[in-house]
Amino acid sequence: MTVLKTSMRNFVAHKGRMALSAVAVLLSVAFVCGTLVFTDTMNATFDKLFANTASDVSVGPKKDDDAQETGKPQALPAALRAKLAKVDGVAKVEPHVTSMQLTVVKGKNKSLSPTSGAPTVGTNWDESQQKSVEITSGHAPHGAAEAVLDADTAAKHGVKTGDELRVLAVPGDFTVRVAGIATFKTTNPGAALLYFDTATAQTKLLGSADAFSSYGLTAASGVSDEQLKERVTAVLGSSAGGSDEYTVRTAAESKEENKKNVGSFLDVMKYALLGFAGIAVLVGIFLIVNTFSMLVAQRTREIGLMRAIGSSRRQILRSVLVEAVLLGVVGSVLGIGGGIALAVGLMELMGSMGMKLDMGELTIKAATPVVGLTIGVLVTVLAAVLPAVKATRISPMSALRDAGTPADGKAGKVRATIGVLLTALGGLALVAAAKADDAKAGSGMLGLGVFLSLVGFIVVGPLLAGFVVRVISAVVLRVFGPVGRLAERNALRNPRRTGATASALMIGLALVAALSVVGSSMVASATDQLDKSVGADFIIQNENGQPLSPAQSKAVRSAGDVAHFTRITTVNAKLTLPDGKTVKQGLNASESTYGEDLITETVQGKFADVWGKDAMSVPEGFAKDHGIKLGDELTVAMADGRTAGLRVKAITSDDTSINKGGMFLALDTARQYLPADKMPLDMLVLAKASDGRTKEAAAALKASVEQYPQIKVRDQSDYKKLIQDQVGQLLNMIYGLLALAIIVAVLGVVNTLALSVVERTREIGLLRAIGLSRRQMRRMIRLESVVIALFGALLGLGLGMAWGTTSQKLLALQGLGVLDIPWPTITAVFLGSAVVGLLAALVPAFRAGRMNVLNAIATD
Repeated sequence: MTVLKTSMRNFVAHKGRMALSAVAVLLSVAFVCGTLVFTDTMNATFDKLFANTASDVSVGPKKDDDAQETGKPQALPAALRAKLAKVDGVAKVEPHVTSMQLTVVKGKNKSLSPTSGAPTVGTNWDESQQKSVEITSGHAPHGAAEAVLDADTAAKHGVKTGDELRVLAVPGDFTVRVAGIATFKTTNPGAALLYFDTATAQTKLLGSADAFSSYGLTAASGVSDEQLKERVTAVLGSSAGGSDEYTVRTAAESKEENKKNVGSFLDVMKYALLGFAGIAVLVGIFLIVNTFSMLVAQRTREIGLMRAIGSSRRQILRSVLVEAVLLGVVGSVLGIGGGIALAVGLMELMGSMGMKLDMGELTIKAATPVVGLTIGVLVTVLAAVLPAVKATRISPMSALRDAGTPADGKAGKVRATIGVLLTALGGLALVAAAKADDAKAGSGMLGLGVFLSLVGFIVVGPLLAGFVVRVISAVVLRVFGPVGRLAERNALRNPRRTGATASALMIGLALVAALSVVGSSMVASATDQLDKSVGADFIIQNENGQPLSPAQSKAVRSAGDVAHFTRITTVNAKLTLPDGKTVKQGLNASESTYGEDLITETVQGKFADVWGKDAMSVPEGFAKDHGIKLGDELTVAMADGRTAGLRVKAITSDDTSINKGGMFLALDTARQYLPADKMPLDMLVLAKASDGRTKEAAAALKASVEQYPQIKVRDQSDYKKLIQDQVGQLLNMIYGLLALAIIVAVLGVVNTLALSVVERTREIGLLRAIGLSRRQMRRMIRLESVVIALFGALLGLGLGMAWGTTSQKLLALQGLGVLDIPWPTITAVFLGSAVVGLLAALVPAFRAGRMNVLNAIATD
């Protein structure tokens, strides 16, 4: 009880000094709890949506990995409906039509498709739809000229009942009038939804009045879902092709399947966010270690008195750890509340992107606060262990003399030796990764090298501080005269503290630098490959990644001032190889002008020969692995088509990132062995302008697809910018998440300076007494902060560039062979660190400048 009282008294007495450490715990716990609450809420809302929309038993086409992907929606015969209706236990059969291969356009070619990556879905309006949505304006669709639009899409694009929309689907384009607006009863998954009557959906979306996408079966009273599934499977098994043609699921199985599809995305998001939270926790540990180390140092005499009057080492240890527990509990409780607020913010953000999440579905599982509290308390206690153990080693007599604990030179040498050894091992691992011939083995060595070098730099930080701080000071501080020298000595006074404070900042900046190098190298490599390989003037493709419909492809190829077009698609096949193995493979089918539009290096044979009859190419690595030689004939079984004997006319180089590992054959060869209805749609089209008519060709191409807003015509510079923007968006998102770790690191600098000011109260008073002005005092604190921040930045940026350079060497195995160090970014981060140091010192410097000189000198 005495220990608890003492700990409580010390905690309350130093609550101001504990505040920033509590904020670090708060931020870390908030990130973890916010992630858990957000993903749990997403799962709960989708569970509700799937439960509301699932039929007792559903029948759909079986996804066949061996089938040809044509780009057209899969369908079941309409005749199957009558057969299912006769199954014993079926009360009702509802046919469903669904297609995600359409675009909806309003007015002058304004697309209503989501920009978040969610699909545009066309479906038929029936009773099952009314489980998830209700018409809140207008009426249900009747006839081919009417449709119902979801309320979120309508509100976003200003669509009202009576407006005319154009629907671009695979079978063809058509026009409808908005007859009604449907509002979701649960969660809008972010998609744009358009509802038609059933007959219209069949003919306009599937291209046939005799087809449906799936069937929903309602079980008769007294018949369970499992029983109905068994009966349906038995009946379908007796049909031609058997039950292998169909997928039969109960409501629970459908719900689980849908959860699995959504869950994979949510899991990636969840673990990515938790990973960044983990980085913030790691950085927070440095802050807490520094806080308790300085508090223990400042209470040396107090601890000596406690030991002198009979407190045991165990009681001193327990006292410090109890303070840590109190800090962890306070920070964690606040962090749990902050996490819930963060989850609400994320839900609002998703809502702005089109996915409306009902706040009434906010899900806080019992495990979430338990996890948050456990992490906060455990991390705080672990961080306080070393300072607590140090407190127990303080000699009562030396403490009473205010001598503190003598520096342990032996321990410092051991620490430095271990740090140098770990750093060297990390460096060797990074070198081994850079020289690896296999990406998998190299990735393992890269991970080991990152871990060892990071730990090594953290351990050896105090040793580096003595040298690096002096170098920085010689460049940055000497111009400030005596004040600059005082700031330098303050930073060097306790190298271990300076190293720990800088290490917190180092971690975040190392990741920023590494990712910057990787991202910049990826863009530079892709740009280099485009310059070397792409001979086409224009690349035309669907923005949402879907293939071009026949009408869209025809419109593209109607443009004038174009010397030639090259259509490209993918054909699924099974290859029987000389070594007897059979492999599934997607073959790139194209026209003979492909070799002009996308220059492909070969190691054997001529690429131009691939476009002859019954010819193909294979990549260098594939040929080596399977013993394929130039001139060999491979047995190629086209999915849903005939088997061909194709002769290898070229072996392509693997030294590229464009179509690396691709196999090629002529489009005419694919047509020869595939039925017309099984030919896949064009994935993209390349175009070469007529001589001297590049501008005119660009205008003609853009005019030809003006009615299709989802199709983009890009020249090479546009495509390079697209790659740069995509990489940049990804990096900006990662930088945003890493900002939490950097904020925690900045709090560490603030806390270190604030506690340092308290520790040096008497010294500050004496400096003021001998003539140092308030302004000079504030400048000294700010300069000390800048040096610590720049020290951390130098370590982090150097380490990060080493990681990034090694990563690029591994990417070179995939054809991304250009190393590009983004010096503007690195320089901006380094200079930004100085600004961070200045900002972090504002409050401590202000406090130091306001100290009363006589009171400061008299401080015990």
